[in-house]
Amino acid sequence: MLTEQQLHGIYLPVVTPFLPGGELDLESFHKLSASLVSQGINGLVVNGTTGESPTVNCEELSLLSAAAKSAIGAANVPLVLGTGTNDTRASVKKTELAGKLGADAVLAVVPYYNKPSQQGIAAHFRKIAEVGLPVIVYEIPARTGVRMEADTVRAILEIDGIAGIKDCSGSLELFRALQASGHHKPVLCGDDTRLLEFMEAGAAGGMLVSAHVCTEALLTIYRRFREGSVEEAHAMFDELIPLMNLMFEEPNPAPVKWLLAEMGKIAHGTLRLPMVEIGEELRGKLRRTGVLPGDALVL
Repeated sequence: MLTEQQLHGIYLPVVTPFLPGGELDLESFHKLSASLVSQGINGLVVNGTTGESPTVNCEELSLLSAAAKSAIGAANVPLVLGTGTNDTRASVKKTELAGKLGADAVLAVVPYYNKPSQQGIAAHFRKIAEVGLPVIVYEIPARTGVRMEADTVRAILEIDGIAGIKDCSGSLELFRALQASGHHKPVLCGDDTRLLEFMEAGAAGGMLVSAHVCTEALLTIYRRFREGSVEEAHAMFDELIPLMNLMFEEPNPAPVKWLLAEMGKIAHGTLRLPMVEIGEELRGKLRRTGVLPGDALVL
């Protein structure tokens, strides 16, 4: 099982490739996951938001988990399965399934849409933690419609079995409030362009969509920063920011799936409704970044 000491570095919330008809493309998923593991990512996250978790059922999650474990092989890379929903009982059952599938930890998002109270959010995570698998709390108010207060997060982090938090709150405010209160469980930055900002404040790393296409660069940036080569890390990171911004110009994971398909890393960029493929304008912008084979960088 995942330890707090393992919750550091660059974690990759992997996409779920689909065939043109919408079925799982397990061949592409295995190929992509194995490639990411071989490049040295620190953790593989399956069935997160980037993996289109709202459209993936439990049978498909089992198939994805098996393929991910095969891709990881003997590598010392934790497997994290997304199990969070806005139904606590469903989240508990998915977390129980994750344990049976051999996951090292689960990623559980703050309940979305039904806008629970702060007490309800804490009770939700307490129930999930009772399953016995390490839980990474996922705070992303832009998608959930509710924002956790710092006191709520502190209470949740005190629960046995809560390993840390993925912070997509949009600023350092929550992280700094946690630090001020003396809580030191790992925090992973979930906002790609804020990685170094968070690490300078003491974050353990990031869970980053852009690591699909900038894997080696982000791993190098993380290492350089940890080694003390902060200016070099910033110089490298600044070069990635325009691409990162474009990858979120339309809703994730549509841009990264299109890029991965164009790069030949997955067979198709298919998404399941209500997600749709990116438009021609964004495709043109992404081509002009020079990240695709044969495309020239346009400044």
